[in-house]
Amino acid sequence: MILVVLGTQELPFTRLLEQVNNLKEKGVIEEEIIVQNGHTPADQFAHLNATPFFSYDEMSGLYDQASVIISHGGTGSLITGIKKNKPVIAVARLSQHGEHNDDHQTEIVAQFKETEHIIASESLEEDIKRAFAGFKPAPYESGQTQIITMIRNYINNI
Repeated sequence: MILVVLGTQELPFTRLLEQVNNLKEKGVIEEEIIVQNGHTPADQFAHLNATPFFSYDEMSGLYDQASVIISHGGTGSLITGIKKNKPVIAVARLSQHGEHNDDHQTEIVAQFKETEHIIASESLEEDIKRAFAGFKPAPYESGQTQIITMIRNYINNI
């Protein structure tokens, strides 16, 4: 099963659902597609099993079951897949398409791609092929300890 995660942003991300639905129609995607579509209307996509929101436990279970995650560029959605050692394909929401207020997701996606945690390119079809060819994300390492140390050092030097 492929899990598509659009997050909770109020603005629609129809562009990604159209791409995924088209790839299913073309036979590029053979697996079932489950979508957490948030506020994005999904009724018009015949090949997508969409639900606006899942509980935390339901989402965690879907991440566990998925062979591939296709996600918007939200940090929480990406890190969840990376921590579960899943191939994550990220597609940033873009302001030019009315999908977000700015383009900060392009920066998030670029950073995770650079560290080899995710797959992200200009072609969702190629990304899916790469994911199924055995892409393994780099292990996730939290920067929490370094951040806490920086804050403590700052406070101690005030």
